[in-house]
Amino acid sequence: MSYRVIQTGDSRSFPEAHPLIDGASASGEVLVLAGTGAGRAFAEVADRTAYVAILIELGTECLGVHTGESRGDEGSNALGFARFRLGDAKPSDLVEIVRQPGTAPEALAAARALFEAHGLKTAVCGDFPGRIVDRLVRPYYNAALGRLDAKLATASDMDLTLKLGLGYPDGPIELLERTGLAAHHDVTSALHEALGNPAYAPARRAQVAKARQLKGR
Repeated sequence: MSYRVIQTGDSRSFPEAHPLIDGASASGEVLVLAGTGAGRAFAEVADRTAYVAILIELGTECLGVHTGESRGDEGSNALGFARFRLGDAKPSDLVEIVRQPGTAPEALAAARALFEAHGLKTAVCGDFPGRIVDRLVRPYYNAALGRLDAKLATASDMDLTLKLGLGYPDGPIELLERTGLAAHHDVTSALHEALGNPAYAPARRAQVAKARQLKGR
């Protein structure tokens, strides 16, 4: 499958060299808009029907922010994507593809085929704020930080318990410290603002980490 990539600023999904980026052509059946300006670049695509699929890199926002919505029937050959990445850690091999109610089946099939042909795994989600993993795990991380403040156990004992008891490769506290509490704040803050669910409100320790980041500490 031939495809074209347009880089529109820093990309959280592809911050470094990757076969998918390196293998792009000057034209193709699929257009990949990568980076923080992907949504703006989509607005400037002159002939969207020239592509089987147009893939727009997303942050926590809905795809509809860029494509528009109409009566619950929205959908075309445009899809969103986000390669899961926890804070400052390297991106994982999971790409979450965002579809709308009327997304063309051939566009979704082309998106999955493109990512999977380059060694990535795909999961498909509806067009909601945040992606599957963040919607599931961020309340868990907030709860762990809250239990640490409540002195349920030390950070080391909490991490050890979940690793040995549930087989997790990392405990929640050490994982957040390694990948960035301030980054956790940014994601949970955006989800809390969009959804209004208190489970996503940034935990106190994440708020402190963000404040220190803003002060350059």
